Amino acid sequence: MDIATIVGILLAFGALFGMIEMEHVELGGLFLPAPIMLVFGATIGAGIASTTLKDAIASFKAAPKAFTGKVTPPASVIEDVVGLAEVARSNGLLALEQEADKHDDPFMKKALQNIADGTDGDELRILLEDEIESNAAPMRSASSFFMGLGGFAPTVGIIGTVVSLTHVLANLGKPDELGPLIASAFVATLWGLLTANFMWLPIGGKLRKLAQLESDRQTLLMEGLLAVQAGSQPRLLGERLKAMVPPAARNDTGGKGKGKAAATADDQQLAA
Repeated sequence: MDIATIVGILLAFGALFGMIEMEHVELGGLFLPAPIMLVFGATIGAGIASTTLKDAIASFKAAPKAFTGKVTPPASVIEDVVGLAEVARSNGLLALEQEADKHDDPFMKKALQNIADGTDGDELRILLEDEIESNAAPMRSASSFFMGLGGFAPTVGIIGTVVSLTHVLANLGKPDELGPLIASAFVATLWGLLTANFMWLPIGGKLRKLAQLESDRQTLLMEGLLAVQAGSQPRLLGERLKAMVPPAARNDTGGKGKGKAAATADDQQLAA
């Protein structure tokens, strides 16, 4: 699990409460039910109105992935593909049908099954590219939904402030009450800005990043499996796939690296 979203949001709220403590602000004055109800209710309502109900529900179901989403290291994908290339080289492409049963990833299972069935390489590429795009669409839709909430929230907060200021103007004849009333009026703006920048936008950004990382993983897997189908030599295939990965991510194995001994064995096999 990548904990960047959790750490980032906790750090943001920690900084906010640190400022509140240093400025000796009363928390009770910030947690007013009416502005909070308006900001959350109207923001979510506007977000739902901007899309379909089905997509809105799916977006809320996808939200936990921003906190628990797993990121598969590219090196782990390369290791799996190289292993499949070795199986295909030793036992033929039909052996990949048995390998498909060993993997839980539906994308890999579909690709391996089609390779074992003798699907043409060009047709398989089109099929897998369409699959990658279809798999990424729900997460991108959820990302757009939360990014939209991040756009609505500040404006809704301003609306709440304007409504509260009308109450202030109606009480100009009571100077001793103006200070608290004006302070309360700006609470809605605070919550609009806070929820947009501390919640909705980070969640939307993280979902968009996860969608991109998953598309990159599946693209890397597709290129590797198509090369396996074409009969590429395992070691050279591994080097080719590494070249498709940013340098900083090439050595991130996620705890599944082969280690020096396995790498040495590969070198000896290649030399032989």
